[in-house]
Amino acid sequence: MSGPVEAVSAAGVTPLAPLSFETGPEAAGGSASAGAFATSLTGAVENLQQLQSTSNGLAVQAVTGDLQDIHQAMIASTRASVTLDLVVAVRDRSVSAFNEIMRMQA
Repeated sequence: MSGPVEAVSAAGVTPLAPLSFETGPEAAGGSASAGAFATSLTGAVENLQQLQSTSNGLAVQAVTGDLQDIHQAMIASTRASVTLDLVVAVRDRSVSAFNEIMRMQA
């Protein structure tokens, strides 16, 4: 039988940065204006584009053999994928809410 499992160290792991729409006065104050929503949505899309660009660059480095740590490429790819799923879910909910409002009787 094998011995006890050694503890895993988290050295070198950086915490995730908050998304662009999670910071600022809109998140804490609860402002429900259309301008704040549009700003948040624009920030989320810009963040998504940056994550996808980083992921693509690391993927190219992995394919060419220039990447030293494959974990960086996998983490960047997963972050871009999860952020894309979030943006698509927000878009779908927004379209659904818009359609529901348009069906309301005046």
